[in-house]
Formats: sequence, structure tokens, C-alpha cells
Amino acid sequence: MNFPFYIAKRYTFSLSKTTAINVITFIASFGIIVGAMALFVVLSVFSGLRDFSLSFSNATDPDLRIETLAGKSFFISEKQESQLQSSKEFTKYTKIVEERALFYYKNKEHVAYLKGVDANFCKVNKLNTFLYAGDWLESNTNQVVVGSGISRKLALGLFDFNNVLEVYIPKPGSGLIENPEETFNKSPLLTSGIFQVSEDVDEKYVYSTIELSQALLNYKPNQLTYIDFKLAPNVTESDAIETINKIFPNQVKIKNRAQLNDALYKMLNTENIVVYLIFTLVIIIALFNLIGAIIMMIIEKKNNLKTLYNLGTEIKYLKNIFLFQGNIISIFGGIIGLILGIVVILIQQQFELIMINSTLAYPVLFEIKNVILVLVTITVLGFIASKIASSTVTKKLLE
Repeated sequence: MNFPFYIAKRYTFSLSKTTAINVITFIASFGIIVGAMALFVVLSVFSGLRDFSLSFSNATDPDLRIETLAGKSFFISEKQESQLQSSKEFTKYTKIVEERALFYYKNKEHVAYLKGVDANFCKVNKLNTFLYAGDWLESNTNQVVVGSGISRKLALGLFDFNNVLEVYIPKPGSGLIENPEETFNKSPLLTSGIFQVSEDVDEKYVYSTIELSQALLNYKPNQLTYIDFKLAPNVTESDAIETINKIFPNQVKIKNRAQLNDALYKMLNTENIVVYLIFTLVIIIALFNLIGAIIMMIIEKKNNLKTLYNLGTEIKYLKNIFLFQGNIISIFGGIIGLILGIVVILIQQQFELIMINSTLAYPVLFEIKNVILVLVTITVLGFIASKIASSTVTKKLLE
């Protein structure tokens, strides 16, 4: 094994007598370097975009959420609430009542979700940090905080006492709509704040006090749609889920952040895989040059190989010479490309040279898993290319 590797090193790091072989080998090495660098940079960019996209949902979504197994709501008993309050797995939890509703303002209407929240909501979900106008809800009022998308569609301002924002929610079991006054529960609302998170969220939610939502839905005080949880430090998700299942046995289903945003996670993962495959194809194309360079090297060293063969060297060891040579070129090229890619990413993180707009730098994220993925990809593909090229060393060639 040491003998083929020694010769492979000599062939790799010494210039060939034929200029064409040197040029092709340089092109192959350069292609591998650029391919590895490009793959790492693109993966780091998508990691940054993924982190940037999820930062909004991570800021507004809870660590865990429980909802009913059947229907739209469930009941929480005094014993269960006492167990939640004494549980060490959670720092805070918030009770939520949510339902689709029709919002009417100055002859304009919009269907969105009315989300009633309690006083702990902003301690679990940091939505109040996304307010860009007004203030958060005050307890025991008919105040609401609306998304910027809803505000634009309804031309809705803050604390408009002359024009009333109204909400309509169908009464449970009301059947066909005949008389809206009898079919809908309605209430006047006062806009106290406007938030801006993302386009989907901004057009989807109107936040109110939980008492107002329960009254509009004819819910009892202990009837809820969700309970959101913020985990205590150093508490694992599995331990928290186990605690919830003990408090609510066979009563609720539990969702984490990934399950709450499964469509977003699937989209980001799919995009990441597609980009990885595209740039892997670029590396495969570059490795065709490596195959050509090794085959030309075999042809040039044919007389040397004959001499080694006549001295008793087995064909498999002669093949290993060029297998090792191809692996050395691909691995060294991959490492150099990775180093250059890491430098580019660190420069972007530190100095923010490329900007999306005047205030937002293009997001990139350095991750060890991307380094490992690029190295594994280059090593595996380089081995396959070298194996293909070295297979041309046959007994028939040397005879």
C-alpha cells in the first residue's frame, strides 16, 4: 500500500514532461477548487437564509403548543392549571382562544383570525417587540392589535373613535344565515397597536384579550383553543412533552416549532437539497477533467508501468497508483476550495460587503455540517472518478 501511495505523490506534485497533461491537471484541480468553494458558499448562504426566515417564526411561535385532539377547543381544569403552574419544565405558559372572524371598517371588510391572549402571551411569544405603531393590549378592554397587512387593507388607524372597527363571529350552531343580528356575535373594537412580522402573519391575525374572544365565541372561562409554552433553561423538549402528557393524558396533541411551521421547514429543506444537487452536478462535470488528466498520465507513464509490471508488481497495485493520485488531487482541491469558501463567508459575516438593501446584509451562516458535507461530497465523487480512470490500467495495456 505504501509503494503505490509513494509513487502517486511523486506523480501528483511533480510536473509532467508533457505540457498538455500539466494544463489538463491544472484545469481539473482548479475546477475542483472552484466547485468546492461554490458548494460551501451556497450552502452557507442558504443556511443564513434559513436562519433569517426562521428568526421571525422563532420570535413569534412558542417552544411547544398543545391543542385539542378533536374539535376546536378543550377544557382545562383547576387541577391541571395548578400542575402547570408548579411544573419546573416551563418558565411561562399562555392560554389562547382563536377563531376566524369577519372584520368590518368603513365599508371595507377582511376575514382574519381573532386571537384572544392572556397577560402572559408576550412572555412566551415576543410579538410585542414587532409593534411599529401604538401599544400592546390592556386587560379588560376591547382593544386589538392588528397586523400591518390588515391595517393597509382596511385603511385602519390607531384609536379611531369616530369610526368603529367591528368584528363578526358566527354563533355556534346558528345554521343558515337569515338575520345577521341573530346569527353573529359582534363587538366594536379599538385598535391600540399595529405589528409587522411577515406578509402571511400580518394579513392573518388580530390580537385581543382572551376574555373578549371567549365572550364572542360563547366559551366558558376554562375553554381554550391552545396553550403555548416557553421551556425553562436546560430543559429538553422530550422531558417537557412527557410532563404535558402526564397533565393532559389522551386529551391534547403537542406540536413543536417545526411542526407548527411544517410547510416552511419543508420548503427550506427542499430548496437546500435542490441547490446541493445542482452544485454537486457542477463538481461532477469538473471531475471529468480529472478523469481525462489521469488517463493521459497513464498513457504517458505506460513504459514505467511496464517496467514495474515486469518486475512483478501486480496490476491492482498499479491501478492504486492512479487511484491515490486522483484522490490526492480531489481532496487537496476540496480542502483549498473549502478554505477559500470559509474566508468568503467570514468576511461577509464580519464586514457585510454584500447588502440586500441599505440596512440588511445578505445573511450567511458558517456551520460545521456544511464543511463536513462538502468534504464528504468531494471525497466520494473524487474516489469514484479516480476509480473510473485507474480502471484503464489493464494487463492488455501493458503487454
